[in-house]
Parts: sequence; C-alpha cells; structure tokens
Amino acid sequence: MQKYLDAVKIELRLRNYSPKTTKSYLLCLRDYFNYKKLDFEQLDIQSIKEFLLKKYDKGFSSQTVNLYLNSIKYFYHEVIKSDQKIDIKFAKRSKKLPVVLSRSEISELMNTINNQKHKLLVSIAYGAGLRVSEVINLKVKDLDLNQLFIHVKKAKGGKDRLTIFPEKLKNDLLNLIAGKGKDELVFESERGGKLTSRTAQLIFEKALKKTNIKKDATFHSLRHSFATHLLENGVSIRYVQELSGHQNIRTTQIYTQVTSPQWTGLGNSNPTSGGEK
Repeated sequence: MQKYLDAVKIELRLRNYSPKTTKSYLLCLRDYFNYKKLDFEQLDIQSIKEFLLKKYDKGFSSQTVNLYLNSIKYFYHEVIKSDQKIDIKFAKRSKKLPVVLSRSEISELMNTINNQKHKLLVSIAYGAGLRVSEVINLKVKDLDLNQLFIHVKKAKGGKDRLTIFPEKLKNDLLNLIAGKGKDELVFESERGGKLTSRTAQLIFEKALKKTNIKKDATFHSLRHSFATHLLENGVSIRYVQELSGHQNIRTTQIYTQVTSPQWTGLGNSNPTSGGEK
C-alpha cells in the first residue's frame, strides 16, 4: 500500500497541489486501500461504488464523498495511468446557505475579544474576506498599507489575488508589524512561530460563546459576511467575485440569497465603507 501512497504524493507535489489537498487525497486513498485490501492497481468500478455507498451509510457529506471519488480517480488516471473510464457521477452537494453574521453581530463579536492581536486577526479576516489559512500565512510584505490592499498568495487552487481591507484597521496593523521584516508573519504565535488554523478558529469560537448570537457560525462565516455585506453595499457581484477569489461566479451568487432586504440597494458603492468592516 505504502508504495502507491508514496507515488501519489510525488505526483501531487510535482503538480503543485497544496499540502492540504495532498493530505486529504492520501487519507482518502489509504481508507480505500484498506477497504479493497488487494490488487490496488486493478480498477474495480463495483468496488468503488460499494466503498462510496458505505461512506453515505455512515453519514458522510456529499462533499466528503466527492473528495473520496476525486482521489480514487486521480490515483487510477494519473498514477496508474489506466484508460478505463470511472463512470461514477459526483454526488449532489447539499444546497445549504452560508451562515452570515449581521453588522451588529460582527460588532458584538469583536467587543468580546480583549486580546488586541486576536481582535485584529478576526477583524482582518472579516474586513478582507480571508480564509483561516490565508490569515495565518499573511506576511508583512503582503500588506499595502497605502492603497489598503492585501496580496493573498497561493490561495485556494494555488492562485494569487488582491483584496481590500478597511482603513480603520491601518493603524492597528502598523503597530503590530512595527519592527518586523518583510518576510515575517503578521500574526505570530506566542512562541514566535506560525499560528495553527485551529488556534485561529478557537479564538473565534471563544468569542462567539461570549455573545448572544445563536447562529451556527464558524471562522469561515467571517468571509461569508464580508461578501454579503459588500453586495448589500451595492458593490458589483463581479468585483466581489474577484476579491473573494471565486473561480466561478455561481459561488458568489449564493450570497445574493442571504443579503438583507433592508440593506440591498441602499448602501454606498464604495467597497471599503461597508458596515463594521
């Protein structure tokens, strides 16, 4: 089994897949190999279908089942080089709407955070629409404090993008990075290394527990709120797509379903003037 997993890892690295995707593919394939037990090189459609059905029976989400299918397809087509078609359709993804915090809820959340560095971390995640991985990897050289832009490097899919951040965070950022070199991280751990994604998520979760907010919000809800509030401010959906780094505009369009009627069409079109951003 291990030689096949090693071969997959090498192929993924050569194709510049992210460490997160590489880890996910390897975990999925290890699980499938343990199920199959023998003849890993032999492509068995029925075996794959039965394996995926067992995942459904255990309550795995459509997104997770599709990840398993993607990893299996990658193994047979890109590593084993099999030309046999894997004629299995991807599972329909559930159409859950994103959890969005209102402007007043964002303010309430921020007011519960006493640690100034933690507060700034959450504020910039919301104000710039950053994923948790993008926040913890943010470097001093990625900030343009004059133009109020952030250069997000090697984001999801390995793509760079530019996004905005509100001017009211400028002085706090200046204070935080004072004395730091351009290659140093903006948000370091107490021991000087990189914060983990889990640490950033815990900062958000602890703050949320102190509020009266009853929504099932997560750190990623900050990014959802960023996009939604921009749309409510009258910013074009194409520009929100660019700032968010969505490859397909349909991903951005889902936020039109959660915009608040009291804001839609009434806001200022200046993208940096929205609410509590």
